[in-house]
Amino acid sequence: MTTTLRPTEPLQQNSDGTRSRHYQVCVNSRPVGRVHIGTHPVFGDAVARITSLQIEEPDRRRGRGTVAALAAEEIARGWGCRRIEATVPAGGEGAGTAGPAFRLATALGYVVRNHTMEKALGDAPPALPEGSRGRPMTDAEYGPWSAASETAYARSWTERGVPEAEARAKAAKDRATLLPGGRDSEGMILSVLEQEGTPVGTLWLSVRAERAFVFDVEVGAAHRGRGHGRSLMQLAEAQSVAAGKRVLGLNVFAGNTPAERLYASLGYGTTQCTMHKHLL
Repeated sequence: MTTTLRPTEPLQQNSDGTRSRHYQVCVNSRPVGRVHIGTHPVFGDAVARITSLQIEEPDRRRGRGTVAALAAEEIARGWGCRRIEATVPAGGEGAGTAGPAFRLATALGYVVRNHTMEKALGDAPPALPEGSRGRPMTDAEYGPWSAASETAYARSWTERGVPEAEARAKAAKDRATLLPGGRDSEGMILSVLEQEGTPVGTLWLSVRAERAFVFDVEVGAAHRGRGHGRSLMQLAEAQSVAAGKRVLGLNVFAGNTPAERLYASLGYGTTQCTMHKHLL
């Protein structure tokens, strides 16, 4: 039996500058699934994304998804892409990342770049430790914080194999999109955590969507190892509850073991993983 991808539409040139196309997964011309492939809205034509891949239940566990994913990679190579990404849901007992999509991607050589984690919040906001308090970030603090945060964000991408120019472009675009009004951007809360009056960390929280999301949390280098990261996350939860949100999400890059341990200890669970592979 031969598994192939059959286009169901012309190549789409999208308004965000990306291109994409839907395909049927066929076995001897019989449709058994669907796949959608596109280029990345930030990284550009050099990076492809498998935005969806589905095989119908009667044809699962027969290698159809594997062949479809490999065929998608060949299409991406034909587009001139050097890297391909896929976001897969968490699944499996306990591991959080052991679902069938994760296992398939791992078998094909994809590696985890980052996790999305979430926590359901209660009605009562958590109390900060004695001597800790959160306050709004000032105008004088915003400029230095923004520059340092953007640089660190770009560096996180380059450390995971993204070319420096692409990493810088993504960091700049994300910052411009998320904080168009700077410190006063709608739905964004920028805070400084103080301990006994001394600033020890910063928090960037979004409450503009249905779920709150931590975009950046940072403890000053001189104040690490003293539990302030936990206090910052408690501040994020308190602000989320105050804004009427009952779920708080965040992103953590793979390999950031201290952060992963902290979030797990606070009750966060992985909901999905973004994985990537270099195309030879």
